Amino acid sequence: MAGGFFALLDDVASILDDVAAMTKVATKKTAGVLGDDLALNANQLTGIRASRELPIIWAVSKGSLLNKAIIVPIAFLLSAFLPAVVPLILMIGGAYLCYEGVEKILHRLLHHHEEAAPTQADDAQTPEQQEQDKIRSAIRTDFILSIEIIVIALASFVGKPLVTQILGLSIVALVLTAAVYGVVAIIVKIDDLGLYWSRTANRILQAAGQTLLWFAPRLLKALSVIGTAAMFIVGGHLWVENIAPLHHLAQRWTYNIGGFAAWCTEAALSIAVGSVVGLAAYLAVVGIAKLRHR
Repeated sequence: MAGGFFALLDDVASILDDVAAMTKVATKKTAGVLGDDLALNANQLTGIRASRELPIIWAVSKGSLLNKAIIVPIAFLLSAFLPAVVPLILMIGGAYLCYEGVEKILHRLLHHHEEAAPTQADDAQTPEQQEQDKIRSAIRTDFILSIEIIVIALASFVGKPLVTQILGLSIVALVLTAAVYGVVAIIVKIDDLGLYWSRTANRILQAAGQTLLWFAPRLLKALSVIGTAAMFIVGGHLWVENIAPLHHLAQRWTYNIGGFAAWCTEAALSIAVGSVVGLAAYLAVVGIAKLRHR
């Protein structure tokens, strides 16, 4: 009886070791997407009233966990029974991100003079409705990014026992969600921390607070640009990885190139492909809207 109990403990310990090792590998593989995820979410969750920043981030993080709770079992089922569908789903998600990126850029270029004045639609919405729109938009974007993260992580667990895959993928989902939205919360509260420090009696903290107050708006402005670029990088990458000629082209361009140079090359190709895909999707949406209006 005792021998069976200790054998069970040994099996559990072995499973946990496998989970820890494979989780570490999966987390490393998703690090690139995690950086884009962070930039995108930080960009989408800026411009919120200070008192509502943390509640909204908490709402989006709960939505992110729900996204992953939906995606994880579906990913297992698709990888087991319909693996050919996974690339198509990733490409559709990538097209959506690229479309949003194009729409965002065109809105800034064509309607930049309207930024200072609130539109009638903005006037018609209450602050609560605007918050809900921002939360829903952030959760939709998170859904696409979560699909890519889960699929990449799942590839790290191929060949492992089902229990190891389930536990490992669940841990990856929880850790990455906590990491992304924890850092986003820190970013959006930097100005509040700077204001608090600048009002203290300690001169060192005052100087640090003034530095943070100077740095915060510049960081948020940079994240706005980085977040938009990340839409094309992630969306375009999903097309590059799942279309053989583009994938071979990326491999040829990055052959014998390592580190940051290889990343820049892949990012440039992803942005180019993402721009074409996003513009095509945007024109298709506009064309369908005009046909429906007629």
